[in-house]
Amino acid sequence: MSEPSAVPSPEPTEKRLVRETGVAARVAQVIEGPIEGLGFRLVRVKVSSANGCTVQIMAERPDGSMSIDDCETVSRAISPILDLDDPVGIAYYLEMSSPGIDRPLVRVSDFARWAGYEAKIELSVPLDGRKRFRGIIGEPDAATLTVPVDLPDVKEGFPSRVSVPLRDLSEAHLVLTDDLIRESLRRGGGTPEDLDADFDGESDADDGEEAPLPPAPFPKRLKASAKPKAAKPVKAKPASDAPKKPVTTKAARLKDRDSLH
Repeated sequence: MSEPSAVPSPEPTEKRLVRETGVAARVAQVIEGPIEGLGFRLVRVKVSSANGCTVQIMAERPDGSMSIDDCETVSRAISPILDLDDPVGIAYYLEMSSPGIDRPLVRVSDFARWAGYEAKIELSVPLDGRKRFRGIIGEPDAATLTVPVDLPDVKEGFPSRVSVPLRDLSEAHLVLTDDLIRESLRRGGGTPEDLDADFDGESDADDGEEAPLPPAPFPKRLKASAKPKAAKPVKAKPASDAPKKPVTTKAARLKDRDSLH
């Protein structure tokens, strides 16, 4: 895989091409500004029914990195904001994470940074009768908001390259391949020699010992505690003014019977 061309450092406030709907949109509206204020960028908000309700928030630094400490920093900052605005309306698990290796592509700079790698793209409006594309993405054109995609195994008579309009983008993410993993590890601090050894099955460890795996460049999901659901108040039964009916025990009845004899 050829080395991608240099990409200008994106600004933290670069607008996303993809927007959420429903509850996820309300969450994004509440937290996007505060996240940018911390020097990070919102990538995606996803609300699912996992564990009852899970709100997954992906964020990153402008250079695409995101450590576990970064996740904790953002989580601590937005938790009280979500508590105050309550855009979800029910109890939920807050899951803060980095975008990961097969990350979503939500900005023009994302496509530029990962030009030369395979991606899946879905449009909201059909292009030449189709909405879904999978292929190698090229350098995006920021002026026309388009990105070229080289399609593999194209039937005869069909174009092998299409220009996808990013203004109609519904969803896009990288496809997990060996080339992508190598490049992600390299950008995360690994050396080419270490990466070649890891993926070619070679090891510097002694015979019979397993070589340690290289550290992942991006943290996995960091889960926070679930917000407690407010307990419903229990109504106390009003006291009755009617006199209570006396209770006669068996012992009392026997005593009364003996007193009659």
